[in-house]
Amino acid sequence: MAAPPDPLPLRDRLALDRTVLANERTLLAYLRTALGLVATGAALVHFTDDVGFEVVGWASLAVSPLVVAVGAWRFARVRRRLDAEQAA
Repeated sequence: MAAPPDPLPLRDRLALDRTVLANERTLLAYLRTALGLVATGAALVHFTDDVGFEVVGWASLAVSPLVVAVGAWRFARVRRRLDAEQAA
């Protein structure tokens, strides 16, 4: 028995695969940015005596979870749209 025909032509399937990979790279960029913010914030808090730099360090530490949350939210939103497109 033959497999059912794929609803998308090869060109469109490959385009969706590229978009999925781009979405994953974007998520990793958000995570890399958050990690940089954590490292910078920890270094500023730990190694500086200047109050201004310490405030910037704490702000950097506070913003990093927000960056992760925004990245995860955007990743999930695009992933849902791609899954819906593949199902259609």
